[in-house]
Amino acid sequence: MRGVRVRAGVAGAVCLAVLAAGAGGCGLTSGGDGEPIEVGTTDTVTALDPAGAYDAGSWALYGNVYQSLLTFTPGSSTPVPDAARRCGFRGEGLRTYVCTLRPGLKFGNGHALTAKDVKFSFDRITRIHSQQGPAPLLETLAKVEVSGEDKVTFRLRVPDATFPFKIATGAGSIVDSERYPADRLRTGNNADGSGPYTLKGYRPGALAELEPNDRYEGAIKDVGGAVTVRYYADPDRLGEAWRQRSVDVAARSMPPADLAKLSPSDSGVRVSETTAANTRSLVFNVRDGSPLKETAVRQAVAAVVNREAIARDVHLRTVEPLYSLIPLGLTGHTTSFYDAYPQPDPERARRLLEQAGIPLPVRFGIAYSQGAATDEEAVLLKKQLEATGLFRITTRRVGWQEFQEGYAKGAYDAYCVSWVADFPDPDTFTTPLVGNGNALHSGYSDPRIERLIRATQQNDQRSRVTEDFRSIQKIVAEDVPMVPLWQKKDYVLSKSSISGTQYLSDGTGIWRLWRLDRI
Repeated sequence: MRGVRVRAGVAGAVCLAVLAAGAGGCGLTSGGDGEPIEVGTTDTVTALDPAGAYDAGSWALYGNVYQSLLTFTPGSSTPVPDAARRCGFRGEGLRTYVCTLRPGLKFGNGHALTAKDVKFSFDRITRIHSQQGPAPLLETLAKVEVSGEDKVTFRLRVPDATFPFKIATGAGSIVDSERYPADRLRTGNNADGSGPYTLKGYRPGALAELEPNDRYEGAIKDVGGAVTVRYYADPDRLGEAWRQRSVDVAARSMPPADLAKLSPSDSGVRVSETTAANTRSLVFNVRDGSPLKETAVRQAVAAVVNREAIARDVHLRTVEPLYSLIPLGLTGHTTSFYDAYPQPDPERARRLLEQAGIPLPVRFGIAYSQGAATDEEAVLLKKQLEATGLFRITTRRVGWQEFQEGYAKGAYDAYCVSWVADFPDPDTFTTPLVGNGNALHSGYSDPRIERLIRATQQNDQRSRVTEDFRSIQKIVAEDVPMVPLWQKKDYVLSKSSISGTQYLSDGTGIWRLWRLDRI
């Protein structure tokens, strides 16, 4: 999932570190009362309508307001029923998936939630097919059928063992068919879902006020108290809010300098740290007419970029250099880019360009949007590339909405974008990033990768698809439609009076605000 980016930790690493004065254990907390817990974030919500967004900030809110058929419990990589009572593949071939709903489901507005609403929700995503929406995640879905009030059958175009994971994400958010138009996005600042919270109030770019939904029935057995999410334009403003303690919790993303200063001895502060399935890459526009259309140009860039310097000098080692499409912690992770480009090598880059007959210097632009130290990152990338004498680079910072629209229509030569796991499976870093019609809109596709993706989706024994994922990454390192830059750690800071922060995010792509409570 693309984001401002941005999100989540590898499943199983939820309690890696809780560094705090008076930090408690990792047990379940009870529901809270009193004033709303104030949570600060730099996330951006693109749309309140699930058919119109495929980014971390929007999906973080969806997971609290909307309900999906399936969900993930903390630390687990296997989806469990939420709105559904049970789900499973039928017959052979992984092409028919059937879910039966829990009885008596209702939206927060009191309307009954039935199989009709589930079908409506999926149908409108594919019908609207918003450029910023999650339709690419559902590309294997052919049609949805209903039987009675509680049975939903998904017919898939091809075998897809990852389909249960996909419908446990924001793409599976169920909306009220009486409140959402079937063929266009809903506008305004309201949302009607059946999740653990109702959206009491929303001001774009400012705040979301959430109250517990007493009509919710699902996998979550204990919802905490009210929560107010405050959105900050950049990490520096979030950092200032945290230093003044005007928020109870700060998450996604603090300035690297602030994170580098964290200490277990900080009084009255809890710090939860997880290894995150959250990556950032330099993505190339490979369409006709792009200065990065030729493979040799992209390979030359890959031969020059110094990830170690970016991690050290820009992010102050709060991120780790990444040499693969699939991050550390997920099945199939390799070091394919390190194998192909072990050290920055300007002379090799020159040979690649000269042998391909590419006129020098190669001129192209790099676009980027908000996030921690993104300006400094772009400056360093420009410096690294231009120091070789082989490239002339322009950089451009773009607002998040404009940025998404821009790369969707091929407006940028190259762009830095972060990606957060939609679900704890390596498919979330292959199909949407390098598959046909990928969510990055880079114009890249390769029939070898498509065959390998289909092979992985046909195997429900996920431990047995490692070699296919490694092969995908080897091809990506050869073709270089993108250059992986880093993998980040996920930090959540909170006052010592707040519990449950260690459960807030993990590699399942869910933001569990309901786990927060006052001690």
